[in-house]
Amino acid sequence: MIFRRRLALAGLATALATPWLAAQGRWPARPIRIVVPFGAGGVADLTARAVGQQLGAQLGQSVVIDNRPGAGGVTAGNLVAQAEPDGYTLLLMSNGTAVSEGLFHKLPFSARKDFAPISMLGTFDMALVVPENSRLRTLADLLADAKANPGKLNVATVAIGSTQNLAAELFKTTAGIDVQVVPFNGTPAVITALRGGSVDAAVEILAPLRPQMASKALRALATFGDKRPTGLPEVPTAAESGGTLANLRVASWNALAAPAGTPAPVLLRLNAELKKALATPALRRKLADLNVDARWSTPEDLGNLLASEIRRWSDVIARAKIPRQ
Repeated sequence: MIFRRRLALAGLATALATPWLAAQGRWPARPIRIVVPFGAGGVADLTARAVGQQLGAQLGQSVVIDNRPGAGGVTAGNLVAQAEPDGYTLLLMSNGTAVSEGLFHKLPFSARKDFAPISMLGTFDMALVVPENSRLRTLADLLADAKANPGKLNVATVAIGSTQNLAAELFKTTAGIDVQVVPFNGTPAVITALRGGSVDAAVEILAPLRPQMASKALRALATFGDKRPTGLPEVPTAAESGGTLANLRVASWNALAAPAGTPAPVLLRLNAELKKALATPALRRKLADLNVDARWSTPEDLGNLLASEIRRWSDVIARAKIPRQ
């Protein structure tokens, strides 16, 4: 019933958008820019490029990726928040957009007020990993060891305030264990520390870990998503362990948003085109190769996700006593 209702709404949206677009002239009449708050080559960047290529083919215009890394996504967010609300400048949203609301004393924009949600693009797993030769063979082993030796285990992540760092803090408090969450400057440093024995475990996005797992250098104890990852049926989710972790579900996500005030027909057209693009087998395969689960949403659902993520991560930041920047 819900699915049929969404199909009906999508059809209505297209019907409503057509007269407006005809009155305003053909849209898009020039290239569309997606501002990405991360550097080139990462999962978010490659996701934006894959989606942008398919979206551009459907719209008959090129989609340009503008990488603006740094400052916790504030630079990219501010650029889009101040852009003309005409549908030609879009923001690649992520967990980081929600995290920034609780991490910074003051932002030059409001994630909930200054952006118009368009659609989800996809989600991707995070994993708890150990060196292949670790004495900790299962998640149960790690939990038992942590409870028997409070404060002794070290869990590496990338920088303080990153999704991985906050996911580790959430795992720690949810499991009721006392471990040291140790931040490093980037994924390569995390992997080096893990392989060198400087830390006992790590929480990281699954995609960059898979080559290390394939070469038997690292081993995943669990993932934090709501299902076992594609291609790794032997790796359980943390929720499968039950107990206090039964409701632990954390996944990184990407989405598209536009500046607030962008005309509704443009937003509806983009949403409809993204629905079509994300159902394309070729794009779904490209995203799957990045360990991204393609996922479309309504603007309303994306807005609700953003609001819930802001509440969730603000609470984690407060409980972990992470200083506001």
